[in-house]
Amino acid sequence: MELIDIALNDPKQNDYQIYCLADDQDQVVGYICYGPVPMTEGTFDLYWIAVDPDFQEKGAGSKLLTFLDEVVKSEGGRLILADTSTIPQYEKTQRFYMKNGFKEVARVPDYYYPGNDRVTFWKKLGEKG
Repeated sequence: MELIDIALNDPKQNDYQIYCLADDQDQVVGYICYGPVPMTEGTFDLYWIAVDPDFQEKGAGSKLLTFLDEVVKSEGGRLILADTSTIPQYEKTQRFYMKNGFKEVARVPDYYYPGNDRVTFWKKLGEKG
């Protein structure tokens, strides 16, 4: 919520951008929060992607990532990074990123707590896989 609060309360900031995906009844089914990485050339972080459980595994998350690819390209982006955890609850998230063209490029052991590593996924825009 901290990033959402920043984006909503300070319209002049450009560190965090948030977009929602809505269904045919204009109900939010998911959102993404992303932003440019300071002191880089065209690198963006995907801070959050969330999809309502009723819409998971139905393409909503992939639609959000496709949108993210396009909007980041339009902003001069060339790379997207996303971090996640290695606990069993996040295995589905890791598979989701890989299915959508991300590759694991870094792992920090015990980052969140002992036995829970941080995994960084990377996607170069304009390339598959």
